[in-house]
Amino acid sequence: MCNSKKTDPVDYIRSVTGGNGADVCIEAIGHPAVYKQCFEARDLAGTVVLVGVPNPTMTIELPFIEVFGRGGSLKSSWYGDCLPERDFPMLIDLYLQGRLDLDGFVSEKIGLGDVEEAFHKMERGEVLRSVVMIESQ
Repeated sequence: MCNSKKTDPVDYIRSVTGGNGADVCIEAIGHPAVYKQCFEARDLAGTVVLVGVPNPTMTIELPFIEVFGRGGSLKSSWYGDCLPERDFPMLIDLYLQGRLDLDGFVSEKIGLGDVEEAFHKMERGEVLRSVVMIESQ
C-alpha cells in the first residue's frame, strides 16, 4: 500500500516486485497517463490490459523501442472480450441450469423512472447492480 507521501506508482510496483514489475497491469479508467504507468510498471514480457474507456480525443506516446524490446502484450478488453452472439446463449444456459448466480449481482429492481437515482446510488456505492423492470402495457 502506498504511504501518504506522493509515491510514484511505477516505483511502488517495482519495489514490491523485487524490481521486476508486475506480470499484468490493468488500466481501468481510460487515461493515457495511467496507461503509460501500467506500461512502465510491467515486467519484461508482461501484459497491459486497457479496460477503461478513453475519451475519443485522447492519444498516447510510448517509446517504440520499448514496445518492441520488452515484449509482452498490450491489449484492450472491450466488454470482457465477450462476443454477445456466442456468449450470451451460453451464459443464459448456465443461469437456467443454476450454475451461474446472476441474482446475487442484483441489488434492486427498479422502474424506468428510477434510473437516474439508481446511477447516483451506484456512484455512492450503495448498490452493485440495479435491474430496470419494464412492465408491458
